[in-house]
Amino acid sequence: MLAYGLPSACVAALAGLLVRTVLRRHLHLWVFSYFMKRLSCATKQRARVAERHIILCFCDHFDFGTAGKYREGEEDIVKEWETRFPQLSDSHKDSSGINLKHTWFFAPHYDRSDYLEKLIGLCSRGYGEIEMHLHHDHMPPFPDTSDTLRKKIEDCIESYGRFGVFCLPDGRKTFGFIHGDWALDNSRGGKFCGVNDEIKILSETGCYADFTFPSLHESQPTKINSIYYVKDDVSKPKSYNRGQDVRVRCKPSGDLMMIQGPLGMRLKRKYGFPFFPAIEAAELQGESRPTLDRMNAWLKADVHVLGREEWVFVKLHTHGAVRQNLEHNLGALADVFFTDLENKFNNSLDGQLHYVTAREMYNIIKAAEAGETGNPSEYRDYLIPRYAYLESSIPSSLRQLTR
Repeated sequence: MLAYGLPSACVAALAGLLVRTVLRRHLHLWVFSYFMKRLSCATKQRARVAERHIILCFCDHFDFGTAGKYREGEEDIVKEWETRFPQLSDSHKDSSGINLKHTWFFAPHYDRSDYLEKLIGLCSRGYGEIEMHLHHDHMPPFPDTSDTLRKKIEDCIESYGRFGVFCLPDGRKTFGFIHGDWALDNSRGGKFCGVNDEIKILSETGCYADFTFPSLHESQPTKINSIYYVKDDVSKPKSYNRGQDVRVRCKPSGDLMMIQGPLGMRLKRKYGFPFFPAIEAAELQGESRPTLDRMNAWLKADVHVLGREEWVFVKLHTHGAVRQNLEHNLGALADVFFTDLENKFNNSLDGQLHYVTAREMYNIIKAAEAGETGNPSEYRDYLIPRYAYLESSIPSSLRQLTR
């Protein structure tokens, strides 16, 4: 019995651990889609063109993780971004000679002191852009109705607009969006949201695209590693679970574009094992450090506009206002990562690297959809022009390329 009982117990324990992990990390929502897409990519690989462009975007859920309450040291974190990111950015250029960029999805319940102004100062110097990050459960009143949510979004647009954020030169206002706690469209059982028609409201208030996913929560859609349009079903939550892929020379369909980051599986060293299976969710925080090996996994996710496979979109996310993550974004970890990227991908046989903001990524996607070809950097301002507060931020030597 010992000879057979011990292995049986081990197998049962491992099976139990596997089931708990699958349910806790919600793999059952997407893992089948992942393997089907990997199989599809493998069969189509030979048809891919040799010239690859890697469009890389860093989306920062920039909040301090305190539900709006003050935490000692907030000012120091913002100051570190203000002083250290320009040094890092100026040291790293992509294949077109454009510096490293960052997109701060800034939460309005942290719009205090001069945090937003300091980030805008970075943006006006060409280091990135500001978009909207909304934890509307931290903003009274809550629970929300459709009307109260709409007002929160409109109030944020108006408030940030005092600095020209979200404001286009012709007077229109638009924004990219990340939902707090990954609860877009009331997808977490009523927690953190409560509004089933959120996608429709976002579209009507000027949102050009959602950048919330991937997620390791119940909000994660079945559709992964995709850029697609979603039509809101206001009678139920999580309307974005499926949608219509963005395709070359096809008309948009639906209420809002979803731009996903990579999600899948990879092998890493853990628990003394050299090849331990791990979830890859494109986050830069904690043990999930930026490395060239992870970049290879992100590229295998193969996020692209259908029909323009040579333009690969890599959207990463971080929580850059959390001190433990500063090394991933500003320190030696980041510097080594970007150096490795540029050595491998800048004008090489492995592809060409392009650092972009969220708005620029969206514009390049729209250019691909319209059938444009060539260097994607030429389409950074393709549909949505530069925000008003960015007009003087671009170096004259790069103005022709990026306009």
